[in-house]
Amino acid sequence: MTANPILLQKKYSRVIECFAKQQGLSLDVALDFFYHSQVYQLIRDGVSDMHCMSDAYLAEELKQEYEEKVPEKAVVKEKIK
Repeated sequence: MTANPILLQKKYSRVIECFAKQQGLSLDVALDFFYHSQVYQLIRDGVSDMHCMSDAYLAEELKQEYEEKVPEKAVVKEKIK
């Protein structure tokens, strides 16, 4: 299924904002991670109607991917205090 591109952009922004808040990251860091994530690729490609999932669910999926890719003790620039 193909989603409306404008609605997808709005969805992306909500998911990125939710993910940034969950992880305590700046929006720039969260945005960069999102656009290089598997979650983004799945949503973009319309796999399993990922775009129909809730923002919180997708942010949680991003969190899991982030924890797999970024070591726990890694220093992340622009982390919000």
